[in-house]
Order: sequence, then structure tokens, then C-alpha cells
Amino acid sequence: MRAYRSADGPVLAQLSYDTVHSVNVRDCTMAQLDVWATGQVDLAAWDRSFREHDTVVAVEDGCIVGVADMDTVGYLDRLHVHKDHQGEGIATALCDQPEGVHRASFTTLASINARSFFEKRGYRVLQG
Repeated sequence: MRAYRSADGPVLAQLSYDTVHSVNVRDCTMAQLDVWATGQVDLAAWDRSFREHDTVVAVEDGCIVGVADMDTVGYLDRLHVHKDHQGEGIATALCDQPEGVHRASFTTLASINARSFFEKRGYRVLQG
């Protein structure tokens, strides 16, 4: 785990798109996937957002395999783990970092297949 660097932006944009369009494909329509990840990321805006948030990047063998970022009020904005590294504990490790720093109640907008992960962490479904 390490802190976000501005140079990570393009890799994280691709990671986000690939993760959404592969991991969520069994639960969502293509139109829904395209809403979650359009493939058209404003890299400058993402960089600004990542730098303003508590952002942690997971790296394995020199390759980025995940990212999570949380704002100052406890909103988990993005959590993406590479499609080939699902179920390895990376999402848990990524969430532990910002949750430990902010120690507040946390919120997020999550895909249907991420729901059980967040519920196990103590998040409640407010709208289904």
C-alpha cells in the first residue's frame, strides 16, 4: 500500500473501467456499466479529487492492483480492485486505511455485487 501519485491517474482510469466492465458484468446491463465507468475520464479532475481525498493505492510486483479514496466527511468515492485480484483481501486493506484515519460513519455508492462486502464491514443499505 502506498499513497496516490499524480502519475497513477491513467493507470487508475483504465483499472476502474476494466474492473467495472468485467466484475460487474454478471449483475448489470451494458448501459449501467457505461454509467459507472464511461471510459472517458477527465484525468485532471480525477487527479485533483484523488489529491484532495485520502487515497491509497495497492501495488503488487510493481503493478497497481487497486485504489480507494475517501473524502474528509467519510464518503468512500472509489474502490476498485483489478479483475484478476478479486478475493485476495485487497479491497479490505484498501478500505482499512481511510476508514482508520477518518473514524466516522462512512457512506458510499456501491454496485450490487459489492453490497455484501460493505455490509460485512458494517455499512448499512440506505437505498436498494
